[in-house]
Amino acid sequence: MANSGANDPIVYVIDDDESARHSLEFLLDVAGIRVRSFVSADAFLQSSPPLTGACVVTDVRMPGVSGVELAEKLKQRDRAVPIIVITGHADVPLAIQAMKAGAADFLEKPFDDEAILSAIRKALVQKEGGDQLQNERNEVHERIALLSARECEVVDGLVAGKANKVIAFDLDISPRTVEVYRANAMMKMQAKTLSDLVRMITIAQLS
Repeated sequence: MANSGANDPIVYVIDDDESARHSLEFLLDVAGIRVRSFVSADAFLQSSPPLTGACVVTDVRMPGVSGVELAEKLKQRDRAVPIIVITGHADVPLAIQAMKAGAADFLEKPFDDEAILSAIRKALVQKEGGDQLQNERNEVHERIALLSARECEVVDGLVAGKANKVIAFDLDISPRTVEVYRANAMMKMQAKTLSDLVRMITIAQLS
């Protein structure tokens, strides 16, 4: 573990994937961030570590208590604790569900080291100053206002986890046209990845 003071922020990593858990633990340790890992949400809840000054990073799909259920339970204990959900592509709808349950952010696998470090640092800052999340919501709403009606329809389909072909069928347009609307929407929303886009729309919906 990082040699930081006991009053410094701490990150709890919860993942049943041993290699992923140890990798993230090592990354945070090298970055000078206190970290403690758990093999499951059940183990974390049983240990019941203090949430003051903490950030929780959890996989969304685990044996026993899931990441969504964990978010719900933690928010009952401390609504201010930031929770970052890690998800595979197929689990994006679950990640959205977790955000509605109170998670602050989600990252889709595979993600790079800087992405997770940035998300954690951002979450810890937001815990100290709640105005930042509202400012981000306002920015997202401003970007959404730039979308055309058709771009909004395509984005709604993407957030629902639908493939381009399914969205094309629903809207009675070609898959290629969906790709064009999708690219335009990503540019206007300033989203680098589909996960970025889904996260922004989810934040806007939660406001």
